[in-house]
Amino acid sequence: MTDTVMIILTTLPNLEAAEALTFKALDARLAACVTQLAPARSRYIWQDKFEDVFEIPLMFKATSAHTQALKNLIADQHPYQTPEILTWAASAAPAYAQWVKAQT
Repeated sequence: MTDTVMIILTTLPNLEAAEALTFKALDARLAACVTQLAPARSRYIWQDKFEDVFEIPLMFKATSAHTQALKNLIADQHPYQTPEILTWAASAAPAYAQWVKAQT
């Protein structure tokens, strides 16, 4: 077994959307843990318009075997037309990596 945990990051427009997506991912056992970060301020250009919004970042911890299904769930359930879905592999403590695997 490797000591790698996949991290998937997305941002949601409000607490209600963040909580709904969190519980769907956990209920489906696609993520072992979802960490809701403090509201973040995002500034970007969308459809030729400057946007300045507060969003709720969510950080999902999953195995590589569940990453694609989790990304699909996020994309399907996300309220944004083009959601931010970023994924990377993280080195984890062996016990934590085992726990993530056991939960998913």
